[in-house]
Amino acid sequence: VQLQAFGGGLVQAGGSLRLSCAASGRTIGRFTVGWFRQAPGKEREFVTAIRWSGDSTYYADSVKGRFTISRDSAKNTAHLEMNSLKPEDTAVYYCAAGSVMFPTVLRQYDYWGQGTKVTVSS
Repeated sequence: VQLQAFGGGLVQAGGSLRLSCAASGRTIGRFTVGWFRQAPGKEREFVTAIRWSGDSTYYADSVKGRFTISRDSAKNTAHLEMNSLKPEDTAVYYCAAGSVMFPTVLRQYDYWGQGTKVTVSS
């Protein structure tokens, strides 16, 4: 599976961005899809994830109520809607997929995209 994340950019605080993760090579329909982010000088951290069924979603406390994850299995894509962005959301955002038991755990994911950079100015 090859994953490509895109949609990042520069946005002012309070603004919105929509990231997308496109999969190729194999369907991710049966995989959990997650988003992680890595800010400069920090470790990569969990942001959100969605089970293959779409019934279960998980969010880091820092993004709850502001970010929404979704998936379109027919198009083999996933999306991350980010609203009310804050400067501390600045990071490179990565999408990942895999047959995971614990969606918040980075090493559970088998496939990773290359990342898309999000910069939130104050």
